[in-house]
Amino acid sequence: QVRLVESGGGLVQPGGSLRLSCAASGSIHSIWHMGWYRQAPGKERELVATINKLNSTIYADSVRGRSTISRDNVNTTVTLQMNSLKPEDTAVYYCRLERVLHTNGYWSDYWGQGTQVTVSS
Repeated sequence: QVRLVESGGGLVQPGGSLRLSCAASGSIHSIWHMGWYRQAPGKERELVATINKLNSTIYADSVRGRSTISRDNVNTTVTLQMNSLKPEDTAVYYCRLERVLHTNGYWSDYWGQGTQVTVSS
């Protein structure tokens, strides 16, 4: 099994910054995709950013240019730095792991429990 611990959410003023982190632990051999999704009230969950094992990244148009995703393969941690935050960034942010290879040879995908980000003055 894999345990995900998300941190870094909270209340931030428009124009501010925050840093979300997700640490994975457990019977992990490797993780192909690590990323962040978000879900605002009344809306579907959407991709924010992902990074693969080769450090290739994908960003949503809405955050590109003001966000940076990075990963630490040794510590199996993914981090999302978001700057110039806007009220429309308000959502629950979820850590996502895809194609997790376990030490027993099985593959799985995982969602974190979510962390609230509120951008408001």
